[in-house]
Amino acid sequence: MSDITLSPVAVIRTPYKQKFAVPRQPGLVKAAKAELEFLPPYDNPECVRGIEEFSHLWLLFRFHHTADKGWSPLVRPPRLGGNKRIGVFATRSTFRPNAMGLSVVKLLGVEITKGKTKLILEGADLVDGTPVFDVKPYLPYSDAHPTASGGYADDRPDTGMTIEFSSAAYKQLAHHQQRLPELKALIEQVLQQDPRPAYKQGLEGKQSFGMSLYDLNIKYWVDGQITHVTEISTITADTN
Repeated sequence: MSDITLSPVAVIRTPYKQKFAVPRQPGLVKAAKAELEFLPPYDNPECVRGIEEFSHLWLLFRFHHTADKGWSPLVRPPRLGGNKRIGVFATRSTFRPNAMGLSVVKLLGVEITKGKTKLILEGADLVDGTPVFDVKPYLPYSDAHPTASGGYADDRPDTGMTIEFSSAAYKQLAHHQQRLPELKALIEQVLQQDPRPAYKQGLEGKQSFGMSLYDLNIKYWVDGQITHVTEISTITADTN
């Protein structure tokens, strides 16, 4: 079979500027709002006529941040602690032969400005700037299977993390929430997923980390089941 060339129909804008903070599955961080911007000629409003009748959509996209790292027949899923090897096609690993991803997101609305089309979404698990190759309606009668088995990832992950903010972080949060009202919920929901690499989640003692959301750098430390946010600052050219 000959190679197939694909061209993006859209690009998605999300709070996630780096892979580190991205939820491992869609729908886990509902405070994360995203905008899907259609590219010409697919930005024609006629291309989405009737889409508002659907509550959820499928997105077919490319893991563009890891595509150049290749793939492996065996990967180590975080849900198994990063220790057990599983076949790549038995996982949702980003290191796939064609670096393709599939996510279901909630459709909040459609915006059409000057003939350009944009979808407002909730629960996306994509890095900002991810190219999207197709958008399809989610059909509950055929896409939802209540009795399906999820294998080693059958249950919704629950880290039991408690999120705390320092007094300084609270003051910074109040300032940034003037333009990002859902920032506190976003930070809490992302950190409750414990984005640390699997091999660090079992380590004892305080561990310090940082992550980027929107144009902000969030610093925090983890000790056991406590995550303590210490600083929320704007990313500048010198610190990015």
